[in-house]
Amino acid sequence: MTTDTASRRHTGNRTLHKGQQTRATILEAALGLASHMGLEGLSIGALAEVTGMSKSGVFAHFGSREELQISVIREYHTKFEEEVFFPALREPRGLPRLRALFENWVRRVSKELDSGCIYISGAVEFDDRPGPVRDALAAMVLAWHNALARAIRLAVDEGQLRADVDVSQILFEVHGLILALHHDARFLRLPNAVERARRGFDRILADYALPSTSAPRAGAQASPAPAAAPAARKRR
Repeated sequence: MTTDTASRRHTGNRTLHKGQQTRATILEAALGLASHMGLEGLSIGALAEVTGMSKSGVFAHFGSREELQISVIREYHTKFEEEVFFPALREPRGLPRLRALFENWVRRVSKELDSGCIYISGAVEFDDRPGPVRDALAAMVLAWHNALARAIRLAVDEGQLRADVDVSQILFEVHGLILALHHDARFLRLPNAVERARRGFDRILADYALPSTSAPRAGAQASPAPAAAPAARKRR
């Protein structure tokens, strides 16, 4: 390799690295805008103003507004995995891991109260608008749902949840808790929304757990009322 060839390769690598850094900076700014204004609030012009770049400079990294929106969805999903999914994998299989997934999810929602969840706001924006952006958003949400479903199945395999449980039903109920938490904490600003979500999760696990694994979570006080309810219904 000649000195001139090596110099050109070094310059090319440096330019590529700088381009990647610039794109990452734009994505970070775009994610911030989308969290507050929604994916539809994103525009090349708004990003150029926030980043101090020209519109053509921003456009060169994405090519279209649609590609920018899809890139933001993927970036959000990456950060979601880093905060919610991967830390939970350090927990043992079964209920400990499932609890960690839910608790990490609750914490992330709590952090997003002053901004917003791209998964939730994006679903409102694109629920009836077919196209690549909706497809990308749905794919990311379904990937997370599949991860939760695997955790539930592992809890069944570990003998901690009943063998006859409907995994999709549990997933539906757990996701419903997060949607209610987001609504009550972000929109209604109710101070006890997080604790209600946690209690709801404990109740879901108690409903589907085997008797030996249905103890309440650490720090929670058991209430005798739920155990008395079935007998009361029979007396009617």
